[in-house]
Parts: sequence; structure tokens; C-alpha cells
Amino acid sequence: MTVRAVLFDRDGTLVEDVPYNGDPARVRPVPGARAALRLLRSRGIRTGVVTNQSGVARGLLTEAQVRQVNGRVDDLLGPFDVWAVCPHGPDDGCHCRKPEPGLVLWAAGRLCTDPADCAVVGDIGADVEAARRAGAHGVLVPNGGTRPEETAAAAHVEPDLTAAVRALLAPQPSGRQV
Repeated sequence: MTVRAVLFDRDGTLVEDVPYNGDPARVRPVPGARAALRLLRSRGIRTGVVTNQSGVARGLLTEAQVRQVNGRVDDLLGPFDVWAVCPHGPDDGCHCRKPEPGLVLWAAGRLCTDPADCAVVGDIGADVEAARRAGAHGVLVPNGGTRPEETAAAAHVEPDLTAAVRALLAPQPSGRQV
């Protein structure tokens, strides 16, 4: 596949994970995020964010706070071409909450890109499972919160964002990109 768009999980992948963060001042990019995004954008590859924000359903955040935090992420790392946010809780039965494919499918549609031409980069199994269910390529970038079984189950694991992006851009032995 040729990667035309890369969709990132937000918390723990692009920015340090601050549980139920409603404060833009607490947003801190993870090491390498700016460089990885700059590399993608220099190649004309579209970027987006797909993020579960169950704090809204739990009453711990408002949608306005989520938008403010997303705005800060965009200020620090953007501009992103698309944002897809699931405000539902784990037991709400929605089709958008990762590991369901809804966020990935919606974001790909907004980018006018086939999900098969998208990669999803995240830090937990739900991120790569959402990619698989949508027909996209998933890349796991583990951190301290990633469970060992999630890393073991992932088909594509990279140690950090820069390595993930380089792997997505590297020509494969067949002459095709990942």
C-alpha cells in the first residue's frame, strides 16, 4: 500500500497522557512528535487525529474542554487535516469508539482517502484493532501504559513516532510502501 494519510491517537501517542485532560496548559507533545509530523507533511501525506474521550460521557470533561485541548495540540503540532473524537463511554455501544472502526472510517472519508491507504498510529491495542477493522494499517508505538499482550498481538510495532513514520514511508522489498 501507499500511505496517503496517517491518523494518530492523541493521548499517549502524540501528547503525554494526562487522564481526562480538560486543560490546554497541560498538553505536552511526546518526544519526536514534531519531527515525525514534519516528515509526513514534507511528503504531502495528510495527517489526522482519532481519539476516544470517554471523560465526556463520564461527566469529567465537557466537549468544549476537549475542543480546547485539541486546539492546543493543533497549535503545538498541527495543523491536522482532520479530527475525529468519540465522546462515548466504554459501555455506550457506539460504532466510533476504538476498537470499533468508526473514527478511522469517518476520518478517511473526510480526507477522501480509502481506509486501505491510511495508517493508524497508536499506543494501545484498541488503536491498531480499529485500524484493522477499518481496513487500514495499524502501527503500535508502546509506552509505559501499553500492556505486554497488546505489544505481542500487534502486527507492526515501532519504538517511537519517528521510527513509525520512517517505517511507513520506507519502500518495501516489493517496491511498494507499507
